[in-house]
Amino acid sequence: MSDALLTVKNLTVDFHTARGTVHAVRNVSWSVSRGETLAILGESGSGKSVSASAVMNLLDIPPAEIVSGEILYEGKDLLKVSPEEHRALNGKKIAMIFQDPLGHLNPVYSVGWQIIEMMTAHGRPKDLARKRALELIARVGIPEPEKAMKKYPHQFSGGQRQRLMIAMALMLKPDILIADEPTTALDVTIQAEVLALLKELQAETGMAMVLITHDLGVVAEIADRVVVMNKGVIVETGTPREVYHAPKHPYTQRLISAAPGKGEIKLLDETSPVLLRVEKLQKTYGNFDALKGVSFNLTRGQSLAVVGESGSGKSTLARTLLRLEDADSGHAYWKDKDLITIGQRELLTVRREIQMVFQDPTQSLNPRMSVYDLIAEGWDIHKLMPNKAERRKRVIELLEQVGLAAEHVDRYPHQFSGGQRQRIAIARALALEPELIICDEAVSALDVSIQAQVVALLDGLRQRLGISFIFIAHDLGVVRDFADTVIVMKSGEIVEMGPTEQIFDAPREPYTQRLLAANLDPDPDVQAERRAALTDA
Repeated sequence: MSDALLTVKNLTVDFHTARGTVHAVRNVSWSVSRGETLAILGESGSGKSVSASAVMNLLDIPPAEIVSGEILYEGKDLLKVSPEEHRALNGKKIAMIFQDPLGHLNPVYSVGWQIIEMMTAHGRPKDLARKRALELIARVGIPEPEKAMKKYPHQFSGGQRQRLMIAMALMLKPDILIADEPTTALDVTIQAEVLALLKELQAETGMAMVLITHDLGVVAEIADRVVVMNKGVIVETGTPREVYHAPKHPYTQRLISAAPGKGEIKLLDETSPVLLRVEKLQKTYGNFDALKGVSFNLTRGQSLAVVGESGSGKSTLARTLLRLEDADSGHAYWKDKDLITIGQRELLTVRREIQMVFQDPTQSLNPRMSVYDLIAEGWDIHKLMPNKAERRKRVIELLEQVGLAAEHVDRYPHQFSGGQRQRIAIARALALEPELIICDEAVSALDVSIQAQVVALLDGLRQRLGISFIFIAHDLGVVRDFADTVIVMKSGEIVEMGPTEQIFDAPREPYTQRLLAANLDPDPDVQAERRAALTDA
């Protein structure tokens, strides 16, 4: 650690709650040098984000308490400097990119104003800040920087918002960049572009980078060293290659074995009856064609994946099938009832049979309702399961099915991590025992082991109960493991459709080939070969 730019030594952080003290981080030590990328790998609750928040002085104290340790930057212990000194360092010397850019960008200010503020808050002239902001907005790949400066966060896609946060973080050319799950919700091509951009900017500036992630593919692509955390403790360190090919700790071994994309490809049962028949579905927003004559069939027990980049029409397709959006034309026959035209009373009955798990559980779960009320709400709407004791027992069973515990039943959404909230949303969808579940990026925010558990759970329900799935996802490894059929969408159209094996092993369309090439492999050797092939191409 002698030549390190930033050193965390024996850091211990506790959180004091009404239910007792949580030991979030225990005697954690790591360091990062100039030009180096350190990945902190672990699942929800492992403590990986807590140590980074301590570096940035972002922990709420109380309930948090930094019990012991040092955080050394340029010989100074950041735990001992004044709040004013820390504020002067944040952004200027140590910057951070957060997981959820929409939650960390102010919705009432233009993005230009927010990016410029990064410099003006540190005493730099506004005209210099504006010039630097325009340079960086262009540098991170946002078209028409002058116009982009005047727009608001909601007017950008998720990938564009993440790029804007990168621009904001780099305004003052920091020595250290902390990136907390910066690509979790991004499509594979956008993820590859963002990681390439971070590496390029790092090479230009020599900044150190601390990457917090649960994605082994991201580690294989960008990290120089890896720290693996579990339950607040560092259990293993090494290069990505050492950790992947020769993991020593049982936790690391489980993490690697849970990595998606290595299982046996599933085959479609072609004898099953058709449940859903979609014909020439069309949806337009102003001058933008979100769906252009989409047609396909879904059979009982089929797991149909829909893949494509942001703006390809995946989510619009899901929302149109559930009548959360009205189609302009076309049909979607569910057991011979046209979902596009049936009345509200019939639609209510159908909605018991078709459930949806949304991409963002923070927005889809009512923050004023307990977990019990959220899961039981469907029974109230459809007048099912009147016995309260039976209800509570069933809610606990559903929570345990998705990897949560009975003790979580009376808590509220804000008391859970993003991954845990998504598990609650899945449990809620399962409560009505539907025949079709539409999953819109339902596992993208989950840790790899929980993701593997949930995918296995969904597949078990498919096999046991004959539930069908429309599975919208950007993680192609998960798609390969779960789906028996894949639809590839681009600009509102289906460009390729077929069995999973054919799509992955012999894709016909150049667009599909590009998507697969951009998918990150958890094996550093395989990922290095892919990177070299793309460079040569």
